[in-house]
Amino acid sequence: MRTTLSSPIEYRLNLSEDILVNDFIGKEIQLNWNGIINCQKCGKVTKKSFGEGFCYPCFASAPEAAECILRPELCRAHLGEGRDPEWEEKHHNQPHVVYLAASSAVKVGITREHQVPTRWIDQGATAAIRLAEVPNRFEAGRIEVALKEFFTDKTNWQRMLKNDIDLSIDLEDEKWALEEHLPNDIMEHFSENDEIIELQYPVLEFPEKVKSLNFLNTPSISGKLVGIKGQYLIFEGGEVLNIRRHTGYYVEIS
Repeated sequence: MRTTLSSPIEYRLNLSEDILVNDFIGKEIQLNWNGIINCQKCGKVTKKSFGEGFCYPCFASAPEAAECILRPELCRAHLGEGRDPEWEEKHHNQPHVVYLAASSAVKVGITREHQVPTRWIDQGATAAIRLAEVPNRFEAGRIEVALKEFFTDKTNWQRMLKNDIDLSIDLEDEKWALEEHLPNDIMEHFSENDEIIELQYPVLEFPEKVKSLNFLNTPSISGKLVGIKGQYLIFEGGEVLNIRRHTGYYVEIS
């Protein structure tokens, strides 16, 4: 789903037409998967999707599925290397932001400059702040690794969907408390921008318990849509569907 920062956040799906998913909140909807999965890279039909929508050959060879996507400290784009150096130069040897995001705990993460605040929205953060600004993915990954001593780099998706948040978190305090713990070569990249971006999601009610759905087990999913958070549709009764996980699936919505 594509997102737009507003209050609340707007979610859109590009199916046969551009759909504002927010318009379905509070209504009964049905999503039907016809059994077809197309690789998001090569477009070929695949029986099983790997990563976020790849057939296996593309998952094994495409730069979009390289190991440095999950472990940016392994990125070699700044050296002119990688699965596809031209792609790496365009996407990874570009300005990146290291950030702190608040939810049930403080999370450290990285994203390309132009993905702010999209990345924060996709992770279901309630607020986020820039921590450092660096010239490439490798440098961002190096800082992220150093910060794992202080913060998690994972989002607890179940707690996120239940809106189990820590209201005591002060991201600006968390950011500058690191000043006495980190080496100078990292501190020199610290951002002076202390603006905290608050994120409000279109949710009527948060579930007390969460049950994850997927089209492989349930090709037809229906129910009352009560909210959207992160990349999840939230249905009445606590059932949730991760839309990002189903990239490439041929789905009809009504």
